[in-house]
Amino acid sequence: MLGKLARWLRILGYDVLYDTRWTDNELARRARAEDRILLTRDVALARRLGERALLIISERVREQLAQVARILPKESEAPFTRCPLCNEPLEKVPKSWAWGYVPGYTFCTQQEFRLCANCNRFYWRGTHVSRIRKALAEAGKETADERRCKEG
Repeated sequence: MLGKLARWLRILGYDVLYDTRWTDNELARRARAEDRILLTRDVALARRLGERALLIISERVREQLAQVARILPKESEAPFTRCPLCNEPLEKVPKSWAWGYVPGYTFCTQQEFRLCANCNRFYWRGTHVSRIRKALAEAGKETADERRCKEG
């Protein structure tokens, strides 16, 4: 399963669909119909889809990120603009909307909040941003995506 990789790619701003309930046939159909690249660890499925698939070699998410960055260098929309859980674009919302939904300290120390309208979760740029940058650097993903993370 590539759930962790999907989450990381969403954090980087990529439009990534992921559902463990989808069959190989459903995955293949979606890749073709929606003009997507299927990331898979399944050799047979990757062969079946040919150029529509990228066979992920490693089991470690940082190595997976590095492989994706080397082979599919397309830049994402922008880091931290998609919900890492459901893939929906995050909306910038007034700070007042976060009152009562985020920890008090967070509400007092952060000025910008984003909301996922689909799963109703709030996001902000906390200390996790520096950990994400470090993990990306360790993965060898010094790309435009990471530079934008540093700037933002």
